[in-house]
Amino acid sequence: VRRIRDELPQVTTIAQNLNREASPLIFGAKTTVLWGKERLDETLGDVRFSLSPRAFFQLNPEQTVKLYDAVREAAALTGEELVVDAYCGTGTIGLWLAPHAREVRGIELIPEAVDDARDNARASGAANARFFVGRAEQLLPEWVQRGIRPDVVVVDPPRTGCERPLLLALAEAKPARLVYVSCNPSTLAKDCQVLLGQGYRLDWIQPVDMFPQTAHVECVVRIYRDEH
Repeated sequence: VRRIRDELPQVTTIAQNLNREASPLIFGAKTTVLWGKERLDETLGDVRFSLSPRAFFQLNPEQTVKLYDAVREAAALTGEELVVDAYCGTGTIGLWLAPHAREVRGIELIPEAVDDARDNARASGAANARFFVGRAEQLLPEWVQRGIRPDVVVVDPPRTGCERPLLLALAEAKPARLVYVSCNPSTLAKDCQVLLGQGYRLDWIQPVDMFPQTAHVECVVRIYRDEH
């Protein structure tokens, strides 16, 4: 801790996470703050965020605004839509879209991230945004059975892409538009192939260079339900 603070005085928090499981999940359940603040405060545009150590947040804020603007363009919201963010994390994308939607519902596995998202919604005055702990492939079918059918679904999965049960749940929910934010073009192509076989068509894609001078490029894709 002392060496990090000496070398990098701009660091505000040092935390240790333990993950003893053999799984694709990066973080384990236990996180200990070794030094510094419990949370990191950040803003994007007019949206305020308070982040816990396990929370995911894009590392290039200037390009993140451009990325989320591309998501908003792809979602083509009119103010009447129910938007579901199936990998909501701390609510970044959902809160970016909330001023332009009737309602936003976010789903996330990590309870601390959902707590962050709820706090961020309150701090940003987004009364139409709600966040839920769970798996999207389980919650989405439950909502549809209760007559709560999303108009637009946004997914921003890890590099491994969406799990097949989620892709099938998305197809079953039948939103008019899907917005897929990908950090891995190969898994994006694989997942799109599944969705295109379930009655959807791809009509819009926008790459965003998040890490200049590297090979990493995010892509925003709009997929719409083909009713013909």
